Amino acid sequence: MSYKTEQELFWAGEFGDAYSQRNDGEQLLLSKIALFSKIVQRTGRLSSVIEFGANIGLNLKALKNLLPNAAVSAVEINEFAKNQLEQWGGCEAIYHQSALDFSSPKTYELSMVLGVLIHIHPDELATMYANLYSSSSRWILLSESYNPTPVAIDYRGNEGRYFKRDFAGEMMAQYPDLKLVDYGFVYRNDPNFPLDDTTWFLLEKC
Repeated sequence: MSYKTEQELFWAGEFGDAYSQRNDGEQLLLSKIALFSKIVQRTGRLSSVIEFGANIGLNLKALKNLLPNAAVSAVEINEFAKNQLEQWGGCEAIYHQSALDFSSPKTYELSMVLGVLIHIHPDELATMYANLYSSSSRWILLSESYNPTPVAIDYRGNEGRYFKRDFAGEMMAQYPDLKLVDYGFVYRNDPNFPLDDTTWFLLEKC
């Protein structure tokens, strides 16, 4: 499989494997269920969801815990993570490819990306926004590290692998028909349901 960027190759390889093995566990799943319980209060029932960069599927598992009848699909670049998704067996479809190259065969009520845009080369973000937008019939969820202006951060000793910015603001500027419905912050030191510091934004097509 060939890739456009160094970032895609990075996550498709051994570093991505290690990330998948490191980010697992019951507490992490419970924290994600707590996060999605807030989000689905705004969306209501969802019949179909697609996640870009689903990894081993903890976000989708959390959603299925709350909405067991929702049909969920995944786009995942890493083979180890893709195999874990297959073993779980909860996905309607798994697309083993880069999210940058994904062309959705249909639309879903919710398209979402969590902790992935921060690892996309900035020159390719417009493509990611376009893929998220075209995959959604109504809702779009972004959950990423936020900064009001673009900044690059060293990531576990690797340069050019972590970028913070106002992803939601940029996407709404690219697609003016998107409306901000809700947003929130999850703190790494939350006493009950901690997650890495992340800000989520729920957008709706108008």
